[in-house]
Amino acid sequence: MSFAQRLKKARTDKGLSQTELGSLVGIHYTQIGRYENKGAQPSADILSKIANVLGVSSDFLTNGSTEELAENTLSDKELLNQFKAIEKMPDNDKHIVKTLIDAFITKRKVQQLAS
Repeated sequence: MSFAQRLKKARTDKGLSQTELGSLVGIHYTQIGRYENKGAQPSADILSKIANVLGVSSDFLTNGSTEELAENTLSDKELLNQFKAIEKMPDNDKHIVKTLIDAFITKRKVQQLAS
């Protein structure tokens, strides 16, 4: 889902028109239309105001949910499922898995430097 799609969905979920959202944020409604339909991106200040009015984070509007971002970023679906399973573990177990991953990454970096 793109920024424009997330913005439009968050706005309609909140029951706001473009005009109402623009008014609450302090910008003209046509600018909301540009964000939703033309691919325009708001400034950080305006993005923050839009997020506050819609009750979501700026990060959500920009990147989507953590899960959505992970699914769009990770091409290895098995790895994604493993990360999801790890996320449900107790904190102590998660810490152990993170330590193992860090150790393996460090080992690979050392091997690459030695090559």
